[in-house]
Amino acid sequence: MAISASDVIPLSQARANLSELADQVKAGAEKIITKNGESYIAMIDARRLDYYHQLERERIHLLLINDASQGLADVAAGKVKDARSTLSALQRRRATAANAAPAPSPD
Repeated sequence: MAISASDVIPLSQARANLSELADQVKAGAEKIITKNGESYIAMIDARRLDYYHQLERERIHLLLINDASQGLADVAAGKVKDARSTLSALQRRRATAANAAPAPSPD
């Protein structure tokens, strides 16, 4: 649903007309409440908020499934490294970089 100019309401006006705004939101409108001329909060129906949260959870699950599928595909293609040897190599690299860093100059 697109937000129109009539859906952007200053906080002072929202306070004065909260019941009317709540009825409009319950009927399907979404309202943006501003404070000092900037977006502050949004008013949406509680069921719509629940739906948005459900969509977010489903998206996270799909991303996890996608990551797991990619990991399995990498294993099947042989694109994997042993974790212990990889961690050891990283530690050696960090130690070498720390030893190669120039000493701080005394001031």
